[in-house]
Amino acid sequence: QVQLVESGGGLVQAGGSLRLSCAASGSIFRINVMRWYRQAPGKQRELVAAITSDGSTNYADSVKGRFTISRDNAKNTVYLQMNSLKPEDTAVYYCNLGIWATRNHYDYYWGQGTQVTVSP
Repeated sequence: QVQLVESGGGLVQAGGSLRLSCAASGSIFRINVMRWYRQAPGKQRELVAAITSDGSTNYADSVKGRFTISRDNAKNTVYLQMNSLKPEDTAVYYCNLGIWATRNHYDYYWGQGTQVTVSP
């Protein structure tokens, strides 16, 4: 069984910074891709950033140059450093990890979500 625990959300003024973390634990053989999504009220969930097992990254256009995704494989953790935050970044942020629980079992797991609120 795999568990994901997110942390780091909160309330910040526009222009401020936050760092989100998502730590995986349990039966983990290897972690493949790690992603951050967000969902604002009344909107669909959208992909914010992703990082592959070899460290390749990609970002939504709306966050390029402001957000940085990184991973610590030894800690089974993915981070999202968010700088120059804007009110439109307000959303619940979810991590999504592609995990090999065993050599033969691969699945995607979601974190519980963490609220990020950016005030004007």
